[in-house]
Amino acid sequence: MDTSSENGITGAVEQVLYEVKKTIVGQDALLERLMVALLSRGHILVEGVPGLAKTLAVKALAAAIGGQFHRVQFTPDLVPADIVGTRVYHQLSGEFQVSLGPVFTNLLLADEINRAPAKVQSALLEVMQEQQVTIGRETHHIPRPFLVMATQNPIESEGTYPLPEAQVDRFMMKVVVGYPSPTEEFVIVERAISPLPMLQAIVDPERLIQMQGQVEQVYVDPSLIEYSVRLANATRRPEEVGQGDLARYISFGASPRASINLVLAARALAFIRGRDYVIPRDLTELALDIFRHRLVLSYEALSDDVTADTILTRVMAALPVPVPVSSGSR
Repeated sequence: MDTSSENGITGAVEQVLYEVKKTIVGQDALLERLMVALLSRGHILVEGVPGLAKTLAVKALAAAIGGQFHRVQFTPDLVPADIVGTRVYHQLSGEFQVSLGPVFTNLLLADEINRAPAKVQSALLEVMQEQQVTIGRETHHIPRPFLVMATQNPIESEGTYPLPEAQVDRFMMKVVVGYPSPTEEFVIVERAISPLPMLQAIVDPERLIQMQGQVEQVYVDPSLIEYSVRLANATRRPEEVGQGDLARYISFGASPRASINLVLAARALAFIRGRDYVIPRDLTELALDIFRHRLVLSYEALSDDVTADTILTRVMAALPVPVPVSSGSR
């Protein structure tokens, strides 16, 4: 990637984020993770209390990339056809016609995904994995690019259907969104009582697909791939990095999807920051978001108030971070 091309890419991504921040205050980490997921063809699970602008963030991002946006409020009475679509019989013509569901979009917000039953969750997760929907005998492909951002409310558990571990594992990242600072909240209130700005499309879906292809060309040193594998292995066998006391808190460690997605996401983060190679910091910054939802904790961890982030922080501190020779010379 030459310098002029690199500057153009960085500028386009920065402009997209700048445009989104005309309506979103704070939430820099969430916005950056959304771009990472979008550029690496992943999906993102967001956990946070209501009122933290999760919906507005995805809607603003859709406007900035010139893509379509759909929002589905997940409820207990939802059925798979409400998500993917169904065949409708027209009495006048005597024929069935396909009515496509809201998944046929570029950015889909699955709001409170844990409020819908398992069959609805499975229908959405199948679309995420296969990028297509079969209705009757016809297969319909999802528009590209395609990003699902699913949200969960960590406060309420009554009337919810927690995502099974195998389904949660299909999300590239799980991002935890916290409250804004008092200064940020002041600006939020100011903007809430003012007219919303009209957002412009900085790029289009075709340009975004090109950028996804460029992300795939970002160089990853083998030592960094090895680090991601060792980190995943350390969550399964913490005694190998001198953290044997953590074993009783972990029922199941991270799956191979964790190490794969860590490398894929790190490439996208390097791309966003204007580099054509990954550095160790790209991996370590994303590790918690990539791994936290892939650890299955034991009852002992719950009773001792030990979280996945606590375990991962200790494991990462015990695992040496490689310094690739090639990254400094590229």
